[in-house]
Amino acid sequence: MPLPAPQPRKPMHTRRVEYRGFQREDGLWDIEGEMLDTKPHAMVIEGEREWAPNEPIHHMHIRVTLNDAFVIQAIVVAMDAFPHQPCPQAQAPMQRLVGETLGRGWRKTIERHLGGIEGCTHLRELLFNLATAAFQTRSASFALPPDGRPPMHLGQCLAWDFNGPVVEKVYPMFFRWRSPVRT
Repeated sequence: MPLPAPQPRKPMHTRRVEYRGFQREDGLWDIEGEMLDTKPHAMVIEGEREWAPNEPIHHMHIRVTLNDAFVIQAIVVAMDAFPHQPCPQAQAPMQRLVGETLGRGWRKTIERHLGGIEGCTHLRELLFNLATAAFQTRSASFALPPDGRPPMHLGQCLAWDFNGPVVEKVYPMFFRWRSPVRT
């Protein structure tokens, strides 16, 4: 169902974000993210430069390579377009994520390594949703973890409610599951 008809308006900004997931021949997984920001009109940042209509202001790419346990093995970044001269310096700190795991606490992990002036807002935004793309890419993400705990996506949205009909049908062993109380 489409959105209701909007009030009269004119376009001012477009952000396109795309994620792609790949299984590699060596058994690893590549998840790629791309962000493209444009404006339908000319734009000037005083002291920087002028952009022509529809010229990319941001055009950034990330490739994260994961193993089967969702541990980051490698990360590469490319900035085809960026608004400020220092922006490319934010690429090197991305290497701090190598060895980290995509899973619970992913956003906190990103903030710990790349928060504030340590990184780039736009690259962080790409990383936030890259985890979801990784889980969607991996058909094994619906398999049971070897430690016997529920898969990470359970209890994280309405459909995957431990007390809901989807968990009852797909993961009956975790239907109405509660985390063990730690003493």
